[in-house]
Amino acid sequence: MKRVLVLGAGILGVHTAWFLRQRGFEVTVVDRQPGPALETSFANGSQISVSQSDPWASPHAPFKILKWLGQEDAPLLFRLKADINQWRWGLRFLYECLPSRAEHNTLQAMRLAEYSRRTLQMMRRETGIQYDHAEAGIMMIHSDPKSFNDAAEAAQLLIRNGERRDVLSVAEAVKVEPALAHTAPSLAGAIYAPNDESGDAYKFTSALAALAAKQGVQFLYGTTIKRIDRVGGEVSGVVVSDAEGERTLSGDAYVVALGSYSPALLSGVGVDALVYPAKGYSATLPLRAGSKIPAPKGSITDDEKKVVFTTIGERLRIAGTAELNGFDTSLNTVRCEALTRRAKHHFPDLCEWDKVEYWTGLRPATPSNLPIIGQSKLKNLYLNTGHGTLGWTEGPGSARALADIIAGEVPEVDYAFMNAPARKIAASAATSHA
Repeated sequence: MKRVLVLGAGILGVHTAWFLRQRGFEVTVVDRQPGPALETSFANGSQISVSQSDPWASPHAPFKILKWLGQEDAPLLFRLKADINQWRWGLRFLYECLPSRAEHNTLQAMRLAEYSRRTLQMMRRETGIQYDHAEAGIMMIHSDPKSFNDAAEAAQLLIRNGERRDVLSVAEAVKVEPALAHTAPSLAGAIYAPNDESGDAYKFTSALAALAAKQGVQFLYGTTIKRIDRVGGEVSGVVVSDAEGERTLSGDAYVVALGSYSPALLSGVGVDALVYPAKGYSATLPLRAGSKIPAPKGSITDDEKKVVFTTIGERLRIAGTAELNGFDTSLNTVRCEALTRRAKHHFPDLCEWDKVEYWTGLRPATPSNLPIIGQSKLKNLYLNTGHGTLGWTEGPGSARALADIIAGEVPEVDYAFMNAPARKIAASAATSHA
């Protein structure tokens, strides 16, 4: 039986371990935290958002970023540093803003996200995991007419490629999502993705980890990963430390699923991964009994402010914004309060506003917002990182595809995986991988 060591117990690490174990691999997962999904996976926006596959890097992005410089509550904020990796990332981001690159990246992300959504639905049926999920779609709202028209035009790319997005008037949007009734006079229109979903990523990932453990996956929590060792073109082991001291763990294959912390570890063995932390924020509040405004049936995205509102059980999750500020994980009061202020604008009496819980996490972003999945230049080292804002959306499918690759098979989804087995020309595969 092939032994695989998975580094990281977030969404990507736990899902990868699950699918590897389903294939009969002997799997060990290592994480410094005391349990699964306690960092970036813990309190994200809760969306399964295939409809939002279009990346931050777009032809309009450079002008917006320049406009937002210095605005403490800007949706996307660069805090320029004397950091060569941030500058490398930024320069590549500008390249990915070219129209041809933006279209390519959108379609790649859409394929992976759609496959991942189907994978999550399969897992839900097979495991019975309960995670406050809703299948009520995602409503993307716009207050500015020009922004709405631009979004409606951009939606055509996904529509032409098979992903449903309905362009709605304000009245039509309120009919679908009654929670918008109060804010309707301030809206210009909305785009609705009825096939999208929502749900608590932490609940699902924690439950999946527990099921994986019952099926034989070993989880080493409270264990810090110090370095990866290599001999020639292979990894020979991973040095870790815990309460008992330092030791080396070994396997036949190794998976790095450490989010924003992946590049530092990979650089020690000569593998370059252009991933930079994009700090995101969220606020979670209990719904107020007797509110005149109904809670969103699923999830709503305020597209201009890049803020999402998701009902998860009896709570409202407000999440969004991206701040490129290195590995700083402190809570910025201005950016936190911007989330709740926007929620109050749309849904003034929906929540118990004095019981807010703020959170921040580091999204592992690539300049293109396309994750790095596949085999590295070291033949037994694999990557599953860089999912940016779509970690929960793309996680199940990414993990399933990587398990296929490690097993020497071609993933079902057509995506530009690193060094994947060649796709055979067949009726079920009309195009080949890049």
